[in-house]
Amino acid sequence: MGYAVIFQPLGLRGTVEEGTTLLDAARKLGVDIESPCGAARVCGKCKVRIEEGHFQKFGIESKISNLSPILEEEREKLEASEINSGYRLACCASVKGDVLVFVPEESRAGRQIILETGRERKTPVDPVVKNYYIEMSPAVLGDQRDDFMRIKSALAQKFDLQEVNALDFPVATTLSEIIRRADWKLTVSVWNDKEIIKVFPGLVENYWGAAVDIGSTTVAAYLCNLRTGETVAKKSMMNPQIVYGEDILSRITYSMTNKEGLEKMSKAIIDGINSLLEALAEEVGLVPEDIVDLVLVGNTVMHHIMLSIDPKYVGLAPFVPAFKCGIDFKARDLGIRINRGAYVHWLPLEAGFVGADNVAVLIAEEPYRQDEVVLIIDIGTNGEIVLGNREKLFSTSCATGPALEGAQIKFGMRAAVGAIEGVMIDTQTKNPRIKIIGQEDWFKEGDEPLARGICGSGIIDACAEMFKAGIIDSTGRFNRRIANPRIRRGAEGKMEYVLCFAGETAIGKDITVTQGDIRAIQLAKSALYCGAEYLMEKYGLAKPDRIVFAGAFGSYINKESAMVIGMVPDCDLEKIQAVGNAAGDGAKLALLNSKKRKEAGEIARKVNFVETAAEPDFQFRFAEAMAFPHKRHKFFSIRHIIGDV
Repeated sequence: MGYAVIFQPLGLRGTVEEGTTLLDAARKLGVDIESPCGAARVCGKCKVRIEEGHFQKFGIESKISNLSPILEEEREKLEASEINSGYRLACCASVKGDVLVFVPEESRAGRQIILETGRERKTPVDPVVKNYYIEMSPAVLGDQRDDFMRIKSALAQKFDLQEVNALDFPVATTLSEIIRRADWKLTVSVWNDKEIIKVFPGLVENYWGAAVDIGSTTVAAYLCNLRTGETVAKKSMMNPQIVYGEDILSRITYSMTNKEGLEKMSKAIIDGINSLLEALAEEVGLVPEDIVDLVLVGNTVMHHIMLSIDPKYVGLAPFVPAFKCGIDFKARDLGIRINRGAYVHWLPLEAGFVGADNVAVLIAEEPYRQDEVVLIIDIGTNGEIVLGNREKLFSTSCATGPALEGAQIKFGMRAAVGAIEGVMIDTQTKNPRIKIIGQEDWFKEGDEPLARGICGSGIIDACAEMFKAGIIDSTGRFNRRIANPRIRRGAEGKMEYVLCFAGETAIGKDITVTQGDIRAIQLAKSALYCGAEYLMEKYGLAKPDRIVFAGAFGSYINKESAMVIGMVPDCDLEKIQAVGNAAGDGAKLALLNSKKRKEAGEIARKVNFVETAAEPDFQFRFAEAMAFPHKRHKFFSIRHIIGDV
């Protein structure tokens, strides 16, 4: 009897026979789990966590009891708290039912490639939190001013700060002691020129803030010097919520169908943020308490879940969030472990499915200051699109689903070592060349077989190359008249194309692109194209002057392949550029410059949101956009590549 095993965060899944250990299941499915002892049950490095609950997206009920009983070797290697939290050793636990398995960071042998870098963006350093050094005259008889009043007077006299009228409670409890120990010479951290959130003895010049971009799949964090504006460290991780669903709709569903679903997901991301902040601080010899300001960005669902706000109304028409404005909370109220008096600032949202991350992209790219009409596409499980310039701005969101990140693809995986990231196909022989993450050059005969699956950029390349080579037609269907061993019927009777034969792979089986894979990419690319098409129509534009790919996926995508399959509208190829993690850049700008936070609020209100699914002809346009590159529209910029299709 076979049971479903799903490994997160890589998103690999399959069916294994009863009695298969989780380690063997991982190896079969191409999941790299640390096992230095070779499954001898002595190293304890193959820790995994079983997620319990009903996962509607996968159609399974995952239970710890769906594994064999815990062994004595596991009790020796795992702490009691880990066992109580659902941890097992993959080499010991055998499958007896459906399970969803989370592989923690320390157990992963193959690390996902997560993009942290963006562009070099300059901004005046003017943070919301500032340090002020003051020297006060000691208290004496006859001068009855309290300590707080003395600080306020010194700040007003030296820096003309007239509105410092709030004192954070933890600061108040130690204020008198610190003042006297410091001989009345202090550095005061003031939030928004209104509230004292930290007091240091003596002169402290450097102080620190952090910015975090919470993506549905990945989380990127940056530590900045608030005096100089320098980014001193950056870290990233897979979003730990991914075990509860690969896309935002799955997570909304999980919160609605599991009693403690929202609490679990909120705790997971807060714990993840805390671990990143701790790692950032440690890298530069600090502690999290040294961080006095934090800016967060993310889509609307990430925003709500992190703040423990039920996201179900975002997922129901008319898709209205609890609030859209930029907002400040005390970090301690959210469970975020930085300076106790520090605030966390969430940038504003635009709409139900266009969140603070898109606002961050806008304040980074600043299309509202440009004459050119630019189309900005942030491709992920939820694609967000903005079109416009200084005259007007339109935005929309597209439910692209996780196919572009390797999910819903037979041999799909995320961008980790062993993933096929690039494909070229000879139009005559129909033979492919592949580029594998972890291998410097394109794969050639005799190289070590590293391929474990195919990631998003690779599957887009594969679809584009198969179309150019005539292996599939404009509808995405296979050309069955081609006699080639790579073009065949698979075990399930459906057509497929062999990218790698078993001997060239690390998983010992052929890696193929199936008819189902092509259809999944067509659905995703059609959603993006329709979104862009509606925005251009609302603007009154035939084609954009420029296209910008933001985000990790956009940085690795082949722009020619994206246009060949019709993921983006026609545009001169040299006018298409990738800008890296622009959302992370925007979060840093809002951390370093208070005016950027104000600007974010103004722009979020200025953007005109378009609900494409509510358009009366959406289904018709969506069906037309399923074709490669499109059923009607001509792509003059790539006519030399695909002809007059």
